[in-house]
Parts: sequence; structure tokens; C-alpha cells
Amino acid sequence: MVPGAPDAAQTDPVRQGVMRGNPPPPDKRVMFRNGSAIQFPGSRWSFNHWREVAPTKVVSRGTGPVQPLPRAERSFDTITFKTTTGIETSFKDAIDLMYTDGLLILHRGRIVYETYRGEGSAERPHLAFSVTKSFIGTLAAILVAEKKLDPDAAVTKYVTELKDSAYGDATVRQVMDMTIAAHFSEDYTDPKAEIRDYGVAASLGPALPDYKGPRDIASYLATIQKNGDHGRVFQYATVDAETLGWIVSRATGKRLADLLSDLVWSKIGAESDASISVDGIGTEVGGAGLNTTLRDLARFGEMMRNRGKVGGAQVVLAATFDDILKMPTEAEKLAFEKAGYKTLPGWTYRDMWWVSNNSHGAYSARGIFGQAIYIDPKAEMVVVRYASMPAAGNAANDPLTLPFYDAVAKVLMDDPAR
Repeated sequence: MVPGAPDAAQTDPVRQGVMRGNPPPPDKRVMFRNGSAIQFPGSRWSFNHWREVAPTKVVSRGTGPVQPLPRAERSFDTITFKTTTGIETSFKDAIDLMYTDGLLILHRGRIVYETYRGEGSAERPHLAFSVTKSFIGTLAAILVAEKKLDPDAAVTKYVTELKDSAYGDATVRQVMDMTIAAHFSEDYTDPKAEIRDYGVAASLGPALPDYKGPRDIASYLATIQKNGDHGRVFQYATVDAETLGWIVSRATGKRLADLLSDLVWSKIGAESDASISVDGIGTEVGGAGLNTTLRDLARFGEMMRNRGKVGGAQVVLAATFDDILKMPTEAEKLAFEKAGYKTLPGWTYRDMWWVSNNSHGAYSARGIFGQAIYIDPKAEMVVVRYASMPAAGNAANDPLTLPFYDAVAKVLMDDPAR
């Protein structure tokens, strides 16, 4: 859905021989140091091989049994739908238009559809980008439910190092819901946006030769300055997720990777360890660094759909989900509306989840370049998607993907017994 960009077939890294050979030919190499790993079409290889590109830390699955994902495959090839821009398309064509690396659909906990393209595979972890934020938000919501984190407390109760930053007079809740008024731009098309310097500090992108800024996340967060009043407007900012990761780590005395393992990853019956990117001094990248297999991402989504239950056992307090899915206030609706997300009318943001507030109660974790968990409780559906789209921002794919989810949900609800 990016005009003028080469399509998925033209940029398929397998067909193009990317990173094949020992060593790969110079024109087929994807590397961190020259930026090709974060730029399309090199990203079509690197997002599926991030642990080979940048340093990561293990998020252990623990020693428990693997949670089965029974299979009940069905064909969706006859589905047609219209994008929000009025273009008629089909399920099959949408898979290609989304530059899919992997797509999996669960219905009532059973795999009804699963496909991998390009470098994607069932066994290979993929970089989740900002889907990571929803994991961090869930950790915070769990700690709030367990009375181990005070959402009304000042950020500085947990992280005194941020007293002179934008977070110096902010609350934990304002961080959790991204209503921090910070001088920070997440405009991926602007080469001067602050997100670029964040990427260097988080070791997610190479520094330009003249870069003299911070080289680690903590040092970078301390430079963020206030720009208005907190709590009034939703402002999507990856630095809020990094701050929240720092807060939950301080509140528990645990490293973020270990906390994520203890509270979530070891409880969902994952097949594999996950991993999370680390910055230059070993700090986990809570805003964008998680790597998982697609099936394990689906297991997490299914645990969320079941409000903390896995295999009938309550592994996460139900109060966690009461908080994430609470009815938004008019002020919260207005705060999101002011942010101007034209593709998400009526949505809000809570605990670092995107909440549709639609009749199905759907909510989503979203990452740049097409990463997603989409949970539709009414349709009893979870869709997980890994991709490597040409454009970073979700506004480029929402007109296609949001109607796609709705079309699949309708088929599952109209014919649920198959």
C-alpha cells in the first residue's frame, strides 16, 4: 500500500539471493553499520535475522510445558473486502500487499490459517518493533494489579535520574498511557526527528559520522524536555515505553528481560525463548526490541484474549485486563482524538495497547513496518502478523489491514464451527 514501492515479489530476499553465500557477494549483503539492515529492502531479510544483526538478551521460556495450538485449517481465499480508501481486494492479494513475513490466525485457540513468506519461518524469531511496548505496558498493568506499582506515583519515585527531564513532574499513569508532553518527534519520514537519535542510543540504527549524542537509553531519556502540560493529549513516543521499562525494573529490582520472562513469557507455554535488543551498555530496549516466533506471539495474544488464562489456569491476574480494557473517560477519548490519528477514529490508548472501543471490543499491539497483534474478543479471534513493509508508519497499512481483520472476523463468526 505504498505507491511506487517495489512489490513483495520483487523484494523477496530469498528470490533475490540476499545474504546467500559464504561470504555473501557485496551487493547482496545486509549490515547494521551501513544502515541497510533498517532500510527497505534489506529489512526484508534483517527483520527475520535481527539477532544476527544487533546484540540481544534472552527472555527465557522457562521449563514448563509447551501450550498446544491445535490446528483447524480453513481457506479464506474467497474473502473479498474493500479498503477504507474504497479499493476492492482479496484475502490472498492482501497477504502480498502487507509484505508478509508471517501471518497466523487463531480462532478459539486453534490455528485456522498460517503462512510464511520470504525469510519468514515458523522457527525463526522476528523483530516485533513497537509490539514490544504492549508487553511492557502489560508488565506495568500486572504490577499495578499486584499492588507492586503505584500508577499515581511520580515517575521520580522509581527513577530519580529523570528529575530534570520531561518526566520530572509526570506520573506513572501518564507514562503508561503516553500522555507525556515531551519535545520528541516520532515522524519516521523526518531525518531530523528525535526518533533518529533515540535509534542510535538504543542501538537500533547506526550513528551518522557527526553524531555526538547519547549512546545508551538512560542517558538519552535524561535529555528529553517537557513541551506542554502532561495528561491532556496522547502523544505516541517510544521514549515513554523506555521510561516505563525503567520504572518496572526499578519497582521490582529485576532486569527487564528477567521480569518479562517471570511474569509473562514463562507462563504462556511458549515453544522458544524470546530475545530483546540491548543498547551499548546492555540495557534492554523496551520500546522496540522484542524478537519472537510468530506462534509464540500468538500464544501471548491468546492469553490476552482469555484475560490471563492459559490452558484453563489463571496465570495473570484478571484485574490486569480490567485495567487495560476499562471504559475510557470522555477526557481520555478527547486526549486521543487531539492526536489526529485519522485511520483510528474512536480509538484510545491504555497501558500501551491500542483500544478500538468498537462493538467487538477489539484491541491491538502495533509496530512499525507492519508488526501486529489484533485481538477480537467477540469473534474469538487473534491475528498475529510479522512483516517488512516499505513504509514505517502504520497509517500506510491501516486502510488495508483494519478491514482485513474485520473481514476475517466476519467469516469466523458467520461460520464458526468449521
